[in-house]
Amino acid sequence: MKILYIAPENTVGTLSLWKEAHEARGNECTFITLYRTKHDYDPGICLNLPLVKANPWYMQGRHRYYQLARGGKGDYQEKEGCPPEWKPNSLFEKKYFQFRDWLWSFTIEPAIIELGLHDYDVYHLDWGLEFYRDGRFVKKLKAEKKPVVCTYHGQDLRTRGVIPTIDKVSSLNVTSELDLLIKHPDIYYLFLPFDTKQHNPSFKINETIRICHSPTDRYYKGSETIIPVCEELAEKNNVEFILIENMPHSETQIIKQSCDILIDQVHNRGGWGYGMNSVEALSMGLCCVTELVDEYVEFIPDHPFVNVNGENLKKMLIDLIASPDKVIEHRKKSREWVITHHDMHNTADVLYGYYKERGIA
Repeated sequence: MKILYIAPENTVGTLSLWKEAHEARGNECTFITLYRTKHDYDPGICLNLPLVKANPWYMQGRHRYYQLARGGKGDYQEKEGCPPEWKPNSLFEKKYFQFRDWLWSFTIEPAIIELGLHDYDVYHLDWGLEFYRDGRFVKKLKAEKKPVVCTYHGQDLRTRGVIPTIDKVSSLNVTSELDLLIKHPDIYYLFLPFDTKQHNPSFKINETIRICHSPTDRYYKGSETIIPVCEELAEKNNVEFILIENMPHSETQIIKQSCDILIDQVHNRGGWGYGMNSVEALSMGLCCVTELVDEYVEFIPDHPFVNVNGENLKKMLIDLIASPDKVIEHRKKSREWVITHHDMHNTADVLYGYYKERGIA
């Protein structure tokens, strides 16, 4: 079976993991990205398309535009609907995407022919997107009766919404964000895949406890609450606080693995609970601190996280600092739990079960 992933970018490296997991099952897997990520993950076959970038200038400009077009929180404003649907907010936006589709077609159409992109058996659309905003490639796949799988990660469904043309032909929708299960009437949960074999933690705790926070977006992670608390604790206790931000992933890994405690997020602004940042830390055997809503605790009752919120974060960290044995206990449980739920081969077993259930393979 030949499987093709189409994604804007290889955001946190999951495309590489899916490729490895599919190929381990004897299938062929290729992934194509539209632009390079700001981190050092493999971009696969990268088309390097214009008018879109993974950099702060582009993201801030988009946010300012949406503040004008949508009002409220701009790019952070969640949409209503089940599922919420994307549509242009203005005539300008409509013309922009029409122009971008036209411009991109001069790169995409030759690539479709040269790379034989109609010759695959299953198509995965990361972020629920294909090459074009008008869905013309997916329309051709539908005519060829090719199965399409859409993966939604968070803001793509919360603040953008599904692309109606794509949503209508999707054979399977999956997400690793628990709150998205109530935002789409036909979507399945799938734990994020991870290569847990790359880490072999020792579970030894540092003499000076090292606490890290690694936000990709400070607003979504509640960093304005986390950072001052950690800086205060570092001044008064046997604690070192490390803020890991805006550096290559390879460097981030080295620093993170030298720590004892990772604080993921509070306030649940960018989804519930945790993401790849925590998955990686769990695999390293770190004690992971994050905010879990009641629904998430019910969904993963065996979780290894230290559950906090913005109000009790400081107290919970003080308790951990005073109890190194408790930190070590959480570290060991983290490693065991992440292998069971997030190891890429175990996650692939679940995905192939969904394939079978939906008649895809």
